[in-house]
Amino acid sequence: MTSSRGSDALHLTVPPEDSGKRLDVLLGSLSQVGSRSQAAALIAAGAVTIGGARAAKSRLVAAGDEIAVSLTEESAPEVAGHATVPVVYEDEYLLVVDKPAGMAVHPSRGHATGTMVDALSGHGLAGGEDFRPGVVHRLDKDTSGLLVVAKSVEAHRRLVAMMKRRAVDRRYLALVHGGFVADSGTIEAPVGRDPVKRTSMTVGGLAAREAVTHFTVLERLGDLTFVEAKLETGRTHQIRVHFAAIGHPVAGDRIYSRRDSLGVGRQFLHSYRLAFSHPFTGEDLVFEAPLPRDLEAVLTRLREAERRANA
Repeated sequence: MTSSRGSDALHLTVPPEDSGKRLDVLLGSLSQVGSRSQAAALIAAGAVTIGGARAAKSRLVAAGDEIAVSLTEESAPEVAGHATVPVVYEDEYLLVVDKPAGMAVHPSRGHATGTMVDALSGHGLAGGEDFRPGVVHRLDKDTSGLLVVAKSVEAHRRLVAMMKRRAVDRRYLALVHGGFVADSGTIEAPVGRDPVKRTSMTVGGLAAREAVTHFTVLERLGDLTFVEAKLETGRTHQIRVHFAAIGHPVAGDRIYSRRDSLGVGRQFLHSYRLAFSHPFTGEDLVFEAPLPRDLEAVLTRLREAERRANA
């Protein structure tokens, strides 16, 4: 399929081998759209045209059809009243999604609706507790990036077991305060509930459990450092607590840094890489998600400041 993407739209020409496919099926196979349900929502929102005219989701496309898909935030549809979540990969067993910042993974006190679980309700999530079906691991509300979600009880069981035996490679991009002498390191410190601030975690703390974070310096930017953090364990707030504990809190972190001199608006933390063997087929799966625009804009600003300082 011949396709190109501008800043706000996807343009594609239907090849002969895709002739006769339903419009929603064809668009749902594109990584930029994510799933058939996302495609159907875009079509219903009027964000899809063929030859300049709107078309039904059941429309059978023909070779040579010129299809345009608007991908602006304004045209991004809401499904069943909830914000959409980009689906990076989906099969009969599991999904991998790119959760946006500002969205809780599952319902909880203060976040009864508008969660990732709500947004994925049409994908047949299963396994785990009733209030968070399919959830294998979590990201904090204001952390963006990749998550794997189960679509059956057995898939959930296998994925959770893989997490426990550390067979899932989870890596994050973070901007932290301060500089490092070494180019890499490991933080080993148990993480538990803060006995005073019960919504926070701390090194030690109540019911502390083993926690290990490996990190690599990617870029030094004045008084800040851009790092890759690799989780060996997955405790609540682990990366944020670990870097704060060694005097390098994550930029923009409202709990563990308490300062946002860069105006990030949230913690600069993004789950950018997820790699594991498929729990049923054994296929090696590797997924990467680029930094969202808000975090990329912060890096661009810092790099420009560094260039001016060194000019």
